[in-house]
Amino acid sequence: MSVAGPGWRVQIRHRTGFQYGGPVASSYNEARMSPSAEPRQTVLDDRITVWPAARTHRYTDYWGTAVTSFDVQVPHEVLEVVADSTVETSGPAALGADGPGWAELTEPAVVDRWQELLLPTPRTALDEELGGLAAALRAEHARPDEAALAVFELVRREVSYTPGATGVLTGVVQVWRQKQGVCQDLSHLSVALLRAMGVPARYVSGYLHPTPNAPLGKPVTGESHAWVEWWAGDWRAYDPTNGVPVGERHVVVGRGRDYGDVPPLKGVYAGPSNTGQSVEVTLTRIR
Repeated sequence: MSVAGPGWRVQIRHRTGFQYGGPVASSYNEARMSPSAEPRQTVLDDRITVWPAARTHRYTDYWGTAVTSFDVQVPHEVLEVVADSTVETSGPAALGADGPGWAELTEPAVVDRWQELLLPTPRTALDEELGGLAAALRAEHARPDEAALAVFELVRREVSYTPGATGVLTGVVQVWRQKQGVCQDLSHLSVALLRAMGVPARYVSGYLHPTPNAPLGKPVTGESHAWVEWWAGDWRAYDPTNGVPVGERHVVVGRGRDYGDVPPLKGVYAGPSNTGQSVEVTLTRIR
């Protein structure tokens, strides 16, 4: 992958939480809301605050994502988690066509190394129609990189971005049939087609500043976002929802096989059912 271009410095505040139908005696939770420190982005500040106050523990999970775990042992009817961070990002890297060919992707060393990112999950399992589509896309393109870009173009063209059309458990077959979804669904479908072609692919969770060429110092309402990385000798990234390479507006939080590996907040608790979840993301470009 070519060297990335100039980037931004971005402040992020991600506030999320649950309301319960009565007092909860205790809860154990995991937050995946901290940006990842890696070559294309530098984390300058990162802190997570929990209410009711709780002691937190930070660790890195199997997929390399930073996890903040905590348990609340006092009765509570509301749980709130606030993640504040400042990150320097990089501009998009050029997507070259210098990756391995189809034959190289079938070599035992490659298949063994990326086996977990070649297998379907319940969210990314294909039916006969989609399996045939993946086979046709592979046959039409001489190189995996070309096929990957064709997958992203197809998914963006065929599936309209429709908030509320799906849920976190929705599989790609349903998304394809209804031709509606959100970034999670477009990313799941892209990952599923890539894997079916024999291309290792992973789901990426993070944040997206919604405004290209954003002015400095102006807070805007953003959202958690998802995109795709595929292996072509190295990992290359693309945002199928917006039809652009991943660049200065994207902030990586975590990676995995699908959404189930990188939910921003999950947990278990003893008490009545929760009555709703609130999410608020604010991003400010400061450089």
